[in-house]
Parts: sequence; structure tokens; C-alpha cells
Amino acid sequence: MKISFLYSAIARKIVLGISALLCLFLMFSCDQKKEADTRMEHVVAVHDSVMPKMSRIGELITRLKPLADSTENGQTYQRAMEELQEANKSMMQWMQGFGDRFDYAEIMEGKELSPEKSVWLDEELIKVEEMAEKVNGSIDRAELLLEKAPPLQ
Repeated sequence: MKISFLYSAIARKIVLGISALLCLFLMFSCDQKKEADTRMEHVVAVHDSVMPKMSRIGELITRLKPLADSTENGQTYQRAMEELQEANKSMMQWMQGFGDRFDYAEIMEGKELSPEKSVWLDEELIKVEEMAEKVNGSIDRAELLLEKAPPLQ
């Protein structure tokens, strides 16, 4: 009788231990998913903050084009125009690469990422922030340059 009581006590401890481990595992998994969701939301938010500025890049290129020529001053406008074009290209390349790595459900619906894709998401966060800096910086520099430009005849 004492032996069966001992076995049931041990069995209860084992069940409680397994249950505790399972709860810890589930909590850890949920935290990782929330972290991945937050990182994905951040990547998408950076993109979404920059995407509306793409039309501004086109407008600025149009304004810079007539000022760009072979003179030293004209080369300044040419470089600003090329920087805007490079920023635009950077956005297009980033979107293509991001879309190749992640599917709609991962991006928009919070589908759980594989460990490899979680690493990729960290890489994409760096890339999207660099791309945003190119876009924002090139626009700021072009606008400042155009403020100082002489009026066209």
C-alpha cells in the first residue's frame, strides 16, 4: 500500500513537472511569435512611411533635369538627380527582395516564421532602414538644392 501511494505521488510530480515545462515552452513560443510580429510590423511601417514619397522623387527629378548640365553647378544638380534615381531603385529592389523572401500570410497575417526567415527578417529590418535613409536623404538634399536654384528662364 505504501508503494502504490509512493508511485502515485511520483506520477503526480512528473505530470506537474511536464505541465510546467509545457507552459514555459508555450509562453516562450508566444513571446517569440509576438517579437517576430512586432519586427514584421516595424519593417512594413518603415516601408509604408517611405512609399508615398516615391512620387516626390519623380517630381524632384523633373525639376532637376533642366538644371543639370556639364557646368560645375549643373553637375551638382545632375548628382542630386542621380541620387534620387538611386533611392528610387533602392526602394524597388528592396520590395522585390522582401517579396521574394516572405509571403502574404507572413507579412500581413502574422503567420509564424521559420528560424531561417526570422534571421532574414532581422536582415530586412536593416535593409529597409537603409533604403528609407536613402529616400529621405536624397529628397531632403534635392529640395534644399532646389530652394537655392536660380529661377528658370
